[in-house]
Amino acid sequence: MALSQYKVLTFDVVGTLIDFERGMLDYLRSVAPAATVTDDDFLAAYRASRGSQQVTAYPDDLVRVWHEIAPQLGLPNTPGIAEGLRDSVPKWPAFPDAPEALQRLRKRFKLVTMTNAQRWALKHFEHTLGEPFDMALSCDDALCEKPDPRYFAYARGRYEGAWGFTQAQNLHVAQSQYHDIGIAHKLGIDCCWIERRAGQKGFGGTLAVDAITRPDYHFRTLAELADAVEAEG
Repeated sequence: MALSQYKVLTFDVVGTLIDFERGMLDYLRSVAPAATVTDDDFLAAYRASRGSQQVTAYPDDLVRVWHEIAPQLGLPNTPGIAEGLRDSVPKWPAFPDAPEALQRLRKRFKLVTMTNAQRWALKHFEHTLGEPFDMALSCDDALCEKPDPRYFAYARGRYEGAWGFTQAQNLHVAQSQYHDIGIAHKLGIDCCWIERRAGQKGFGGTLAVDAITRPDYHFRTLAELADAVEAEG
């Protein structure tokens, strides 16, 4: 199916449009400049904590995560530091290509967020990205988190109700194989993998999968997706 045939793009936000790894690592270095922990070790500890059974709503859960991993990594854990990681969310940067690419894509598609982040955080991410979305859905709206199939059903109901578009006219755009690509493919939803960690080892801060799901489209950046759309004319 040609990219131009789709009518609505649903987006993962954290990891696809917002560079949460860079945001967390910048905070880490600001509060623990003498820490010897490597970026990869910090992200691995974060990933393990986020994959535990104690997770709570994100990004409020970052407070729990810091308290859990700080002793493991020799990081300071004085009052306020864990809360500071959560409060750093408004400063998390967009991937450099994302704001401009979203503006290009919104000329041709309806843009909808499907983020596991809470509404308060999504508002900051929308501002960072230049307010490009026609519909902003958070985990607070869906009452669940991806990869729960109910989130995809909820989003479909919202965009079908608003604009009359069907699932066949939806392309889901995301970085996470665990949260998005695998489940979208299983549900029969066309998906576009933005492989933000192309050329890097491991899964960074994103939960790992045993096998990579082959997406319908595969790009390294969102700008490449926008280029491909425009190339179709």
